[in-house]
Formats: sequence, C-alpha cells, structure tokens
Amino acid sequence: MIGFERLTEEYDSCFDFEKIYVTLRDGPAREMYDFFLQDGYLFRFRKLCIPRTSLRDFLSWEVHAGGLAGHFHQNKIIKVVKHRFYWPSLKRDVAKIGSQYRTCQLDKQQKQIAGPYTPLPVPNCSWQDVSLNFILELPKTQKKHNSILVVVDRFSKMAHFIPCFKISDASRVAVSFFDNVIKLHGILKTMMSDRDVKFVSYF
Repeated sequence: MIGFERLTEEYDSCFDFEKIYVTLRDGPAREMYDFFLQDGYLFRFRKLCIPRTSLRDFLSWEVHAGGLAGHFHQNKIIKVVKHRFYWPSLKRDVAKIGSQYRTCQLDKQQKQIAGPYTPLPVPNCSWQDVSLNFILELPKTQKKHNSILVVVDRFSKMAHFIPCFKISDASRVAVSFFDNVIKLHGILKTMMSDRDVKFVSYF
C-alpha cells in the first residue's frame, strides 16, 4: 500500500514514537516495553506502529468504507484497525473519522429523493450479467480466508465461489474477480452487488 514505505522516515520525528524508536535503533536492546524493530519498522505486540501521518486517517477510512463488510460501526472499525496497527490515540482518531462519515451520510440522506424501483433487465446469454454477494464471518481456512465472494451468472445461475478476506478492499476483490471470472468468461456487460455505491465504484 502506498505510504507504508515512508514510515521508517517518520518515526524519529513523531512525538508518539520518537524516544522508543531512537532507543531501539541506536541501543543494544532489541525489544523494550513490548516494542521491537524489524526491517526499520516499529512494532508493538506484532502490530505495526503508525506515526502521526495522514496514513492514520487513510486506514480508518479504508476500513470504514472500503472493506467487504461495508460501513462498519465505530466499535467495529476500532477493532479491525487495532488488530493490525497501533498508535496511542487510535480509538479517539478512528471515532472521529466515523462520526464525520455518519454526519455526511445523514446530510445526503435528507436531501436525496428516492425514485420508483425499476426491474432488472432480463439477460439473454450466459456470463454477460452477474451478481456479486459476500458471505462473511466464516471459520478461517488454512490460508486464513474467512469470507466467500459469490459470483452468480443471472442467465444460467452458474456460480463461482471465490475465497477472500473480510477486510479486503475493493481493489483486492477486483483482482480475485479478474483471475476467477473474467479470465474464464470474458468481459461482462452488467454487475450487481450487495455492497454500497462507493465499494462498486472502487471495484
């Protein structure tokens, strides 16, 4: 992901991690207060430490709006971000991002005027019109997959079941979709999804 390669340049000027980073980098100790260095990156309890950069906001937004589970609630966003990353003000920062997004969504909902529903067009051949759905919260496989992307051809009802991760972003899902569907059936005409407009746009 863009931005991670620059973290090693930010630690020694970050108020949150400056002292511990410099001590571990220049001193004989390899680990201190549950922090350790690996390839120039600072970790705490095997969680990557994120210094005070825009990457903190990006991670919060990505989990909230880019993940497979759609728009997580605030506590869920915090849980997912905390699973892999660490910084002292994580809970407060993630909560702030979540509240900003909810305010924006409420404002849009008040102005939106819903039109009448229109029926879906009836497909006339195989693998031109598909639907995408996600089955989440499954037991992990040996390769750590915990979700399934289900791609169904609306004409023949044939389906592909593609293993994926619950927190995969839209670009990762698109790569899996290309490798497992487009490669076999060619370019499609239409696609429906149970995800929101933002996810489909990224996809």
